[in-house]
Amino acid sequence: MKVIVDANIVFSAILNTNGKIGDLLINSKKYFEFIAPDFLRTEIRKHHGKLSKISGLTLEKVRETEYQIYQDITFISEEQVKSSIWVIAAKLVDDVDPKDTPYVAFSKHFKCKIWSGDKVLIKGLAKKGFTNFVTTDELFRLREDAIQKQPQQ
Repeated sequence: MKVIVDANIVFSAILNTNGKIGDLLINSKKYFEFIAPDFLRTEIRKHHGKLSKISGLTLEKVRETEYQIYQDITFISEEQVKSSIWVIAAKLVDDVDPKDTPYVAFSKHFKCKIWSGDKVLIKGLAKKGFTNFVTTDELFRLREDAIQKQPQQ
């Protein structure tokens, strides 16, 4: 299953690699194909100082953790998405949060859900009929179900 990863998910994973979000990103390669726009890396880089302050980690440790989180995310250039899809995505997020346009565009282009914890985005887009989101708990259940269905060795 392909899943678009939002910056707030990566942010949370960097803050707590042992939490549910960190666990999913680091240990789910067999079950999910995580995709993100290149833009996500820039977004996270802008917040290295904040991540360091909140977590108590050094900047070097934040970068190491970020690298670990990125191992199982495929980053794709925004240029891979047709301009017509960008126009649709931009209209959808215009009055919600324009910075989230890449995630919506990728979701439409790759025909998959966005993994986000951004309640304002999720609720704002739901009012417009866009409900293509998956929650952390849903992903966790999907992974657990897939693990249960694997033949025992």
